[in-house]
Amino acid sequence: MLGRLLDDTYSPEVRDRITLLTVIRTVTNTAYRFAPPFLATIATGFDVPLSRVALALSISEIGGLTSPLLGRMLDRLPRRAAMVTGLAGMAASAAGAAVAPGVGVFTVALVVLAFAKLIFDVAMTGWLAERVPFAQRGRAIGIVELSWAGGLLIGVPLLGLVTWWTSWPVAYGLIAAGLTASAGIVLRSLPDPAQLVGAAAPGSVAASADGGGDDVTDVNGDADRSTGADEPSLLRRMAPLMIGNFCLMFAAQCGFVTFGSWLEDDHGFTSAALAAVAFVLGGGELAASSSAVRFTDRWGKVPSMRIGALMMVPAAVLLALGHGTVAVGIAALVVLIAGFEFAIVSSLPLSTMLLPGRPSTGLGIVLVAGTAGRAAASVPAARLYEDHGMRAPMLLAAVVAIGSVAVTAIVHEPSS
Repeated sequence: MLGRLLDDTYSPEVRDRITLLTVIRTVTNTAYRFAPPFLATIATGFDVPLSRVALALSISEIGGLTSPLLGRMLDRLPRRAAMVTGLAGMAASAAGAAVAPGVGVFTVALVVLAFAKLIFDVAMTGWLAERVPFAQRGRAIGIVELSWAGGLLIGVPLLGLVTWWTSWPVAYGLIAAGLTASAGIVLRSLPDPAQLVGAAAPGSVAASADGGGDDVTDVNGDADRSTGADEPSLLRRMAPLMIGNFCLMFAAQCGFVTFGSWLEDDHGFTSAALAAVAFVLGGGELAASSSAVRFTDRWGKVPSMRIGALMMVPAAVLLALGHGTVAVGIAALVVLIAGFEFAIVSSLPLSTMLLPGRPSTGLGIVLVAGTAGRAAASVPAARLYEDHGMRAPMLLAAVVAIGSVAVTAIVHEPSS
């Protein structure tokens, strides 16, 4: 279905499987995105303050700090095996969250879930990067990134209704079942690496059909020249994009971890009503992702990233000032999250070109910055909300989003 959005210049291997990858990614994003809107509900279930559960969310990002090492490792492993491993790990961690007797075990489950999702995400994006030229990569990755919106548009609202009807542990049990099924589907539907040796599809990796090996040549014809490169100079070159992503994630997380509590505390929203808000936010994200698919390659990855970050600034200020009116606050929140989505989707193709021939390593290095942004924001945003209401975390989000706008001015966009 989604393959129709890709013309014949994309390989049949990509066109035939992009719908499957997007659906599976929607399941993983639903698992990952379920907790933030319902932090207050989970905190009530454990009989602990909001900031305690926010701390669990922050700690869960620790696994993401290993993404540079993980990306380097995954550039040497078969993509299908890595994807299945990630999905299986997520399924086990979701089951652990469902039966967690307290916040401690729940935190461990979230840590494992976040780390396992990182394995899947890096492997899947590397699979795409090896098969799609950089000039076209924004469109292909943008299509798959529709799943981020899909998780909030479809998955989270459904789980919110399940939480309203039953409980949030039941919702996590359903997540575990969906992830288990997804692992089996990927195992059956993606070709075995051995089947592709010597018969790589057009646009796929020439030297290694499934991404293994050190001397990978990607579709841009770039050999892995970075193995012996000067790592400090590479880090200096990557620093602006890393800082930009850190700021994007930090600003967005200020909204993600507080909007559920704000709507519950100030406007009396139930879990079912929060599910409806998640649906609206998902619609905004879908519009942003669709726009990235259409415009990012045309406008350029860096300008598109800057446009999204710029959208976040007035939206955060409006939410800070207008949080007392639910319609104004939700509208501002939609714009805030949509701007973030457009910016982050536009930035992903850049990360896959940071290290020629090693897309997963480059992606992993940038993801660590985003992970650090989420981890750094969760507890301060929750505590600012507890102490000062919605105004304080949203003003913080606006300031940090301005930082992202500023740093993207010096982000270098590789030539295709």
